[in-house]
Amino acid sequence: MVSGCLLHQLCDVLIFNHDPPRCVGCKDCGGPSHCGTSCSALLSENVRGYDVCSSLGHASSSKVDIIDKEDPGKGIIVKMSGGSSNQNCSLSVSVICQKNKVNVPLTLEKSGTCHYATELRHPSGCAAAISGHGSGWGWFSTLLIIILCLFGAYLLGGVLYRYFSLGIRGTDVIPNLDFWATVPHRTQSCFGSLFQRFGGSSHGQRTSYSQVNF
Repeated sequence: MVSGCLLHQLCDVLIFNHDPPRCVGCKDCGGPSHCGTSCSALLSENVRGYDVCSSLGHASSSKVDIIDKEDPGKGIIVKMSGGSSNQNCSLSVSVICQKNKVNVPLTLEKSGTCHYATELRHPSGCAAAISGHGSGWGWFSTLLIIILCLFGAYLLGGVLYRYFSLGIRGTDVIPNLDFWATVPHRTQSCFGSLFQRFGGSSHGQRTSYSQVNF
């Protein structure tokens, strides 16, 4: 366990409304006169009567991951790194899911020379359920795919049968070729009939009006 004061902001740089920390050092986080204004995590320790601050992380280096892949609802862990060129430090904050209450960090663990970890309980660590309604193919798209698959199976099976069993070659290997050749003409005739029917009715309605002079 580490004795000292940990200041951290998980989503942005530290913001102080009043009384910003005044520390010796703080080279990577604003300097002694503006300590804490350019980093996201800062550790202040009292060394021989002086407050010495170390930058532990920056917002640009933050990475968020799930604590337990098997249980995503347990919470998340936010990792950030920082420090001077001579010493690379990091901070890991475990945000445990707790929906109805917020518990601030009470302990700070240190591993290695400058790697720290702490834990807090907050509703932000709880996974949000996203509804899956409205997504997917839908019944019409599924039906269309089934019809296309059946048609493809029919066409392929007919071609193989006529080619190997009946010995037919060329375009005649396609089953019911005469019918499929007339499909474009049948479709054109159908649309032409519909157009004439509705177009003719509209034209008849327009010509049935009497001229009115104002």
